[in-house]
Amino acid sequence: MASLDLDTPWLASSIESFDGSLDIHIEEVSSSASLDSLDKSKSIIHCSQTIPKPPPLPAKICQRTKNQRCLSKSCFVPKETKDLWDRLFREGYAADVYIITENGSVIPAHYSVLCVASAVLENFLRQSKAKNGIRYIKIPGLPYDAIYVFIRFLYSSCYDEGEMKKFVLHLLVLSHSYSVPSLKKVCVDLLEQRWLTTENVIDVLQLAKNCDAPRLSLICVRMIVKDFKTISLTEGWKVMKRANPSLEQELLESVVEADSRKEERLKKIEEKKVYLQLYEAMEALLHICKEGCRTIGPCDKVLKGSQVSCPFPACKGIETLVRHFSSCKTRVPGGCMQCKRMWQLLELHSRMCSEPDLCKVPLCRHFKEKMQQQSKKDEAKWKLLVSKVVATKNAFGPFMSRRSSFS
Repeated sequence: MASLDLDTPWLASSIESFDGSLDIHIEEVSSSASLDSLDKSKSIIHCSQTIPKPPPLPAKICQRTKNQRCLSKSCFVPKETKDLWDRLFREGYAADVYIITENGSVIPAHYSVLCVASAVLENFLRQSKAKNGIRYIKIPGLPYDAIYVFIRFLYSSCYDEGEMKKFVLHLLVLSHSYSVPSLKKVCVDLLEQRWLTTENVIDVLQLAKNCDAPRLSLICVRMIVKDFKTISLTEGWKVMKRANPSLEQELLESVVEADSRKEERLKKIEEKKVYLQLYEAMEALLHICKEGCRTIGPCDKVLKGSQVSCPFPACKGIETLVRHFSSCKTRVPGGCMQCKRMWQLLELHSRMCSEPDLCKVPLCRHFKEKMQQQSKKDEAKWKLLVSKVVATKNAFGPFMSRRSSFS
């Protein structure tokens, strides 16, 4: 490139016009006056050096900082600007880079734009040699249309939704390979929110692992685990099974682990239901023995009759169990299943009761004395059961219609 000639008439004429446009008036000052002013300035400078400068006012600093923050956050790119960059790409005006695709087609581009948009492309372009002012790079293995959408995004960050949906997997690979985080985020978000299906989830999972997209990979695994029967019959699963058996093993382990967690969760839910039923039975038993309910209760209480509703959900079952227990001729532990349940409820109540001397539940004090004669193994079992029931009581107590204390 030729250097600029500083003695050209164009430069001289521009300088003259620039000087002429300024109306500067210079007054002549005598030498004595100038010396006096110089001495005064020296004295002022000397004094100013001894006195430190005051700090700036806080209000001005805060205002300036606030304005700077506002300016740094404000960013608006109008549609006309995007259309301008889009037009620059489509028309290839003064293009100095030719991108050669798999089928031999050429996409014209600009060296400066590609270098700014992608550090990887910049490295390739710097290593390439220019021929007649044009640099050539090749992007193999991908269709022309996908590369065209990719290069267009580098210019204007624009894309057509139909093209993006068609080539989203190709664009995910390109954005990762050529280090374009903005495009990669667009592809990942669209796949996560809209375009992930049972047919493409296996392909998306493999690309997500290779393209360092952990969130997308996790979403794919969750989808596979949730609908494993359907996805395992797809063509993508069959191809993955042959090409990547380690990934298949990993997914199968995830499915087994998810099933185990589900079974464990259901088991805990069922256990909590049992402990909740025991807690409700304890409440109903104490209610019947202390206050009386409808047609059963203490002798000193006036019963309300069978037409009155009871707020305790387990009261009806406990009432039936108490009536059977009072009239059963066997009534020994192990002889009758219903009586055995009643014995267990009475003992459980006794272990949870804090005032056996004042308690009106039958045999409460008897079981308290019997505890001292039990083996350590049986005592540990009962303590575990009591702790589980108490924990369920504390967890579900606020949500129940009525709470009572075992007293």
